[in-house]
Amino acid sequence: MAKKGKKYVEALNLVDRTKSYEISEAIELVKKTATAKFDESVEAAFRLGVDPKKADQQIRGAMVLPNGTGKTQKVLVFAKGEKAKEAEAAGADYVGDADYISKINQGWFEFDVVVATPDMMAEVGKLGRVLGPKGLMPNPKTGTVTFEVEKAVNEIKAGKVEYRVDKSGNIHVPVGKVSFEDAKLQENFVALVEQLLKVKPQSSKGTYMRNVTIASTMGPGIRVDVSGLVRK
Repeated sequence: MAKKGKKYVEALNLVDRTKSYEISEAIELVKKTATAKFDESVEAAFRLGVDPKKADQQIRGAMVLPNGTGKTQKVLVFAKGEKAKEAEAAGADYVGDADYISKINQGWFEFDVVVATPDMMAEVGKLGRVLGPKGLMPNPKTGTVTFEVEKAVNEIKAGKVEYRVDKSGNIHVPVGKVSFEDAKLQENFVALVEQLLKVKPQSSKGTYMRNVTIASTMGPGIRVDVSGLVRK
């Protein structure tokens, strides 16, 4: 195992690994343990009591964080005619059809999110093997396959995040940057917890939120006590 750097070890010593912290305390600790020279992202990780092998427990969706993520997403929209004009007016970074499909096939990936109108999906679907593994394939569940192009672009630019349970029942979502005010990070985190509670599968048994942590990009994970939110 790679040896951890001195700063990481010092940061780790600030965290009681056996304790679940109140969210306000956890955010203070995230900031204290963020030692990188850049503005680190803050990510929330959830271990959920779901079985992703069951179709009804494959949690996936998207939401707009109240205070955004602190990162400006570059948006590529596949659309034609009026919908292409609508995407451009909404501030999409790239808008087109066959030309961009060809560029992606040649290895171009200078975008963070892909939106497509439903009539474009027959063509965009052919990019599945290159976009799929990168998690960039448009999907109706996350609002990225839609004729409401303006709304989709606006939401992404405002700080829309996607959440998707992995094979082990985990979900990782960015909730802001270390430079955010504590209250804004907390508001984003609480909104995310409430959204995940809203989409809890009815067939999920036992404890739903088994383990919740937040961490900065280079910092250690800090366990968060969400029992108060779960009981609301």
